[in-house]
Amino acid sequence: MGNVLLILLLLAAMGGALFMLVRGIITFLKTTEEDLKNNAAGPSQSSLKQNKAMMGRVMFQAFAILIVALLLLMKSGG
Repeated sequence: MGNVLLILLLLAAMGGALFMLVRGIITFLKTTEEDLKNNAAGPSQSSLKQNKAMMGRVMFQAFAILIVALLLLMKSGG
């Protein structure tokens, strides 16, 4: 039963990573040339959204790696 729960959590983490990846790509594609040439102090709103999506993707990938490590530990009997 524990493996089933971990596999479901793994699938959820993988889906979350995919969602954040698509969200970041969509934000990137909406970036205009004006946003790139903006000389204002600090990053643009588009850059902040892209960064947030990237950090979310990294978080979901880290969760997936931890879940796989737990599954491997359980499989080896450790």
